[in-house]
Amino acid sequence: MAIYTLPELPYDYAALEPVISPEIIELHHDKHHAAYVKGANDTLEQLAEARDKDAWGSINGLEKNLAFHLSGHILHSIYWHNMTGDGGGEPLEKDGTGELADAIAESFGSFAKFKAQLTKASATTQGSGWGVLAYEPISGRLVVEQIYDHQGNVGQGSTPILVFDAWEHAFYLQYKNQKVDFIEAMWRVVNWQDVAKRHLAAKQAGNNLILAP
Repeated sequence: MAIYTLPELPYDYAALEPVISPEIIELHHDKHHAAYVKGANDTLEQLAEARDKDAWGSINGLEKNLAFHLSGHILHSIYWHNMTGDGGGEPLEKDGTGELADAIAESFGSFAKFKAQLTKASATTQGSGWGVLAYEPISGRLVVEQIYDHQGNVGQGSTPILVFDAWEHAFYLQYKNQKVDFIEAMWRVVNWQDVAKRHLAAKQAGNNLILAP
C-alpha cells in the first residue's frame, strides 16, 4: 500500500496567472510532483525487500533515493500552498501576519534585506534546487537556505515555511533560461497567511524538541 499520495492543488491551474502559466502548473503538479510521490513509495518498497532478504548491496543508493524523492514531495506540498493569486506584498500587522513580519525583521534586519537574500539564494542555485525560508529551532530565528536538488545543504532540524522552486521545470516553458525573472515574479503570488501559519506551527513544534541533555 502506498504511504505517500499526491495532494490536490488548492486552486485551479490558471489561478496563478500571469506569474505562472496553467500549462506549467499542470505539468509541474501532475507529472513532476507525482513522480516524486511514486519514487518515494517505490523506494520504501525496495527497502522493505532489502530488509526481508537481508540484502544490503544497494543501501546507499536507496537511502539517497528516499531522501531525494521524499524531500521533493514535502517541498512541493508546501510550495503549492505558499502561493495564491491574491498574494504578494509583504506580511503586515493589519493582515494578521505581524508576528511573521517581526520575526523577519529581527532575523534579517528588514523585509527588504530578507527579500534580497532569498531572491539571490533562489536565483543562484547551481543546477537544480530551491530557495527556502526556514525556522531554526535552536536559535529561534528564521534562516534562508539554498537547497541543492531537494535535500542537500539543509540545516538539520530546521522547518521550511516558504519555498521557491528553482528547478527548470518550475519556469522554463514560460521564462526560458531567465531564472532570476521567475524568482522576482514569485514575490507577487506569495501567500503570507500560509507562511505565517507555518511559522507559528514551526515555533510551537520546535520548542518541544530536546536537542541537548
